[in-house]
Amino acid sequence: MDWVKKNKLAALLILIFLLWGLRGLSSSFLGLSSVRVPPGMMVQPGFEGAGIGSSPLNLSKGISVPAREYAPSMTKERLVVEESSMSLVVADVRESADKIIDQAKQAGGYMVSSSLSRPEEAPFATVVVRVPAENFRQTLDFFRKLAVKVTSENILGDDVTDQYTDIQARLATLEKTKTKFESILDQAARIEDILNVQREIISLQDQIDSLKGQAKYLEQTAKLAKITAYLSTDELALPYAPTKTFRPAVILKQAVRSLITTLRSLAGLGIWVVVYAAIWAPVLLGIFIYRKWKAKRNPPLCQ
Repeated sequence: MDWVKKNKLAALLILIFLLWGLRGLSSSFLGLSSVRVPPGMMVQPGFEGAGIGSSPLNLSKGISVPAREYAPSMTKERLVVEESSMSLVVADVRESADKIIDQAKQAGGYMVSSSLSRPEEAPFATVVVRVPAENFRQTLDFFRKLAVKVTSENILGDDVTDQYTDIQARLATLEKTKTKFESILDQAARIEDILNVQREIISLQDQIDSLKGQAKYLEQTAKLAKITAYLSTDELALPYAPTKTFRPAVILKQAVRSLITTLRSLAGLGIWVVVYAAIWAPVLLGIFIYRKWKAKRNPPLCQ
């Protein structure tokens, strides 16, 4: 007591700290602060778990959701999107295209698109299929056997594991945040508070659905490899860059094709001229008649 009398100010501060500590301890036992508000959501002073309807929630600034929570990789294997394109010289374009589609179905895949045309009298087809990744190499071998000659082939792989893991981490963060908002919604009493929290939940659910769609797309594209096959009976009709080697047969084909193109252009021009004769022929005839009439009316003077 003598120390208290001599150090009144210090004793008063100690007493204040003891009372503040006892108040916090009692609050935790009574459950007055059991509700935790997610980071980024502002609450008016006096907002407590037991009286959530007594004061309005301030959600004007929304909620700040971390872009990602870094965690160990959620995928056991790497997700690689494989794709290939092939230019094949075949004996029969239509038959080869049908065999490619049938082989894709037998491998557990499906046809994406197929088109057949005749550019400059050389049959040409483009067939796009998707097959399971485990049958990718086997399917490529089958396509090569269909060809008389493989003029070009490309195989590409795109590792999307990091992108997929990032999406999963963001999904986990959004799911946790949504759960917190749902717990707050269960305790809300004011209509305004309920509407504000529901608005945030709907926004979070939209983001979750979008990320789930992206994750599913990556999973499906990684499971099914894409193969694009270009088919033709003429090597020059395929989309590839010819080598610089001197090849008389190829040069002869190019010259013949150029000649045919020129003749077709001239024939097409002749057809246009004949069709438009209905316009230019009367004009020329009118000019001719007018000159004849003018010459008769004004004969030239004799020298």
